[in-house]
Amino acid sequence: MHSPITVISQRNHVFRQRVEINSLEALYVDVPKAVGGEGSAPDPHDYFDISLGACKAITVQMYAKRKQWPLEAVTVTIHRDDSEEAEGTYKLTVVLALHGISDPEQRARLEEISLRCPIQRLMTQATIDITTQAV
Repeated sequence: MHSPITVISQRNHVFRQRVEINSLEALYVDVPKAVGGEGSAPDPHDYFDISLGACKAITVQMYAKRKQWPLEAVTVTIHRDDSEEAEGTYKLTVVLALHGISDPEQRARLEEISLRCPIQRLMTQATIDITTQAV
């Protein structure tokens, strides 16, 4: 089992939250000014999208390293279309820039590998069971 993630409301802020994960540097979450927040940090949707982009980048890097391919860096850009979220559709378009890879077959394989990142599988194939308890 993993260590818990703790989210704590910040005093003197409208909706800003501090996130504690193990002994790592604190992360912050807020909501945009348009919905009453301060816009001082990424919002929860941003972190959802970030997790996909980071997972794809790491998955591709791990694979290229194992294959000893000349991947120098990965840039992942996520485009969100949440216009139909209320109807149950949340669309993410991912653009992968594979720096240092010029071989078309290696590029195609890395794109394919990116589709297998654990977060994408979690987002698209898993049944997620959430239990909430107020204390």
